[in-house]
Amino acid sequence: MAERITQTSLVLFHYSLSLTDGTIVESSFEEDPIEINMYDSSLPEGMMLALIGLKAGDKQTLTLTPEQCFGFRDEENIHDIPLSDFTADLKPEVGLTFNFGRSDDEDLPGTIRTIKDDTVEVDFNHPLAELSLIFTVEILDVNNAHAFMASE
Repeated sequence: MAERITQTSLVLFHYSLSLTDGTIVESSFEEDPIEINMYDSSLPEGMMLALIGLKAGDKQTLTLTPEQCFGFRDEENIHDIPLSDFTADLKPEVGLTFNFGRSDDEDLPGTIRTIKDDTVEVDFNHPLAELSLIFTVEILDVNNAHAFMASE
C-alpha cells in the first residue's frame, strides 16, 4: 500500500502556482522537483493542507483563497525608506523588488511602490497577497520512515 502524506512526511513533488486567469506565477514542472519536510516547510498552510493524504502518483489542482495562501495586504507593511539608503548600483524603480536586510540577518523582499523627492515607498507584503491562486501538484515520492525520526 502506498504511503500517504502526513504532517511529518518527507515529500518529493512538482507544483505550479497560477493566477485565476491562468497566468503561471511559478512552476517546477520543467525543472527539478521540490523536496520538503512537512513538519518544517515554509509553504503556506493551505498548500500544506492540500498535500495531506496524497500519495505518490497523485495529481491535484485546487483553487486556494488568500487566507490559504499569502493572506491579505497589511498597510502597516508599507514603509517610506530614505532614498539615500539606496546605492548608486541599486537605483529604485517602481515595480522592482529588492531584498532588504533585517536585524536577524534574514532578507525581507520589498516592492517599490512610489518614489518621492527623498523617500521610496516600499511594500513588504507578499507580492501574491490578496490573490486566490490555483495550486497544482504531482506527488512523486512520500517517505514516512523519515517521519519517525522527525517526531522523536
